[in-house]
Amino acid sequence: MTEYPHLLAPLDLGHVTLKNRVMMGSMHTNLEERGDWARVAAFYAARARGGAGLIVTGGMAPNREGGVFPGASGLFSAEDIANHRGVTKAVQDEGGRIAMQILHAGRYAYGPDCVSASAIKSPISPFPPKELDGAGIEKQITDIATSAARARDAGYDGVEIMGSEGYFLNQFLVRHTNKRTDDWGGSYANRMRLPVEVVRQVRAAVGADFILIYRISLIDLIPDGSTWDEVVMLAKAVEAAGASILNTGIGWHEARVPTIATSVPRAAFADLTGRLRPEVKIPVITSNRINTPKVAEGVLARGMADMVSMARPFLADPDFVVKAASGRAAQIAPCIACNQACLDHTFAGKLTSCLVNPRACHETELLYTPTKTPKRVAVVGAGPAGMTCAMVAAERGHTVTLFERAGELGGQLNLAKQVPGKEEFHGLVAWFAAEVTRLGVETRLQTEATPQALTGFDEVVIATGVTPRAPGIPGQERALGYIDVLRGAKAGKRVVVVGAGGIGFDVAEYLVTDHSATTDTALWRQEWGVGDPARIPGGLAEPAPEPPLREVWLLQRKPEKPGRGLGKTTGWIHRAALMAKGVKMIGGCTYQAITEQGLAVLRDGQPQLIEADDVVLCAGQVPERGLSDRLTAAGISHNIIGGADVAAELDAKRAIDQGARLAARL
Repeated sequence: MTEYPHLLAPLDLGHVTLKNRVMMGSMHTNLEERGDWARVAAFYAARARGGAGLIVTGGMAPNREGGVFPGASGLFSAEDIANHRGVTKAVQDEGGRIAMQILHAGRYAYGPDCVSASAIKSPISPFPPKELDGAGIEKQITDIATSAARARDAGYDGVEIMGSEGYFLNQFLVRHTNKRTDDWGGSYANRMRLPVEVVRQVRAAVGADFILIYRISLIDLIPDGSTWDEVVMLAKAVEAAGASILNTGIGWHEARVPTIATSVPRAAFADLTGRLRPEVKIPVITSNRINTPKVAEGVLARGMADMVSMARPFLADPDFVVKAASGRAAQIAPCIACNQACLDHTFAGKLTSCLVNPRACHETELLYTPTKTPKRVAVVGAGPAGMTCAMVAAERGHTVTLFERAGELGGQLNLAKQVPGKEEFHGLVAWFAAEVTRLGVETRLQTEATPQALTGFDEVVIATGVTPRAPGIPGQERALGYIDVLRGAKAGKRVVVVGAGGIGFDVAEYLVTDHSATTDTALWRQEWGVGDPARIPGGLAEPAPEPPLREVWLLQRKPEKPGRGLGKTTGWIHRAALMAKGVKMIGGCTYQAITEQGLAVLRDGQPQLIEADDVVLCAGQVPERGLSDRLTAAGISHNIIGGADVAAELDAKRAIDQGARLAARL
């Protein structure tokens, strides 16, 4: 008897039956652009081996003008088809099925040759698109159908046509981007001609026995977006044109509402899929912020969807389904929706990976092979770097002892989990603790490691983390530290936060609210202005955030906009959330003194007193290397990882990667 009967039930599509209701959703990883097709095959094969019922690739361009960026991968030649055959064979040899996503970026394409319904520039690209004429539109349809036919030649089990998130087909659907007056614009019947014709011609090109997924936007979250009646009309037309499955798309990339970041409630948009499901006869897939088997099972059990799409959870753990099916759900490495190694990397042109799982997209070069020479390994510090190093070393067969002077595992992850919107860190810390135990790591809590205690180990790893940096402001002894605040120290009604890096933003968020909207979907929608597309076209309502608990100033020395150094795809969310709470963010401050009245600063050469009850210091960190220095003096060789190596905004991504790579070569 399984805990997840709906999730693990087969799905009959007529010509083929999927073995379960789990789809690994599309993610652009930049793997294909590297040209190492063995590496691409290894990535997808690992997810097929891990039990995904259907895998969808990252977006493949149907032509050069439709590529997300110049040089974007697609099926343009016989060589491309041969390369993709290696990928599909690797997946199918593992018992999996795989569909290729066809993604035409339209005005989102980051190049001067981009095209769209109308010549309206996207706010997230510097290139204005060319407005297509009728012949140009027909060419795009033909190119998409040709790409689908080539996907079949390459051995794919199906294709997904990307019609949501503000890409090309979506741009024709809404008045926001379609100002045409010909047969491809004006009425909704005209505006939906393009996606419907694409589906019809793709079905004709690939035949009946081929999976055809259409990614449909259920809520655009932009002005002049689709109404709910239009969404339903399109869904029915796409079904009639030959789609096998409808997959949920949520929000345009330019929307000012977060849709997949960690602060978004789990399954926040599944109700929309549930509303669409009875309108069509083909299966409907739900997506966005579904990251555990329990959440996925609940969505399916309530009849909200026929299948669940999870993308980044398969970066965090390729064995997601196998572990769930075998009663080992607690061992699934959790996706915390941080975006740091996935989307941030993608949009920066880097290879995608995963904060929690550094092997993601590195399966062929980061190997955890069993050791032939087991060693006694001491790891000092049970933060993310130390725990990862201990776990990988133990997995490889070493005998590992983990020293931690605190009374719990997790290090500064235990501070992060206190921040509203970062509730996923609770699960991450719990997973680390459970895995350390399962792998047989001897854990010594409340133990101060000394050179004497570390004598006799074959390998010593120092992962002692960081200590807060004292900024040297006169009167700083009056201030609170960020650690004090996140551990519950009381702060007054007016607070100045010194330092506007990631920690400063987290502390400001902590200070302005005592109730996380992430755990209350109705409140979250209210705060971000997510309305009902049946009442408001596009579902974009007026935000109505709750009033802040405190008056907060967030200051930094750099004469630039605070938050510029935050994550590429999440920084705007943090800035917008604090602005909604009235936080005053000020750059270019010279700190003069902390007094009983507040913080004295210089701004533009002028003295100013910011009156406050408390000042909180978030002015950076320095490596904690005291033990390392003592070991060096004692002649004990050791490795240094994580914050103890480089203190940079509590960079858990780098710390975990460093810990894993060190343990892999011990």
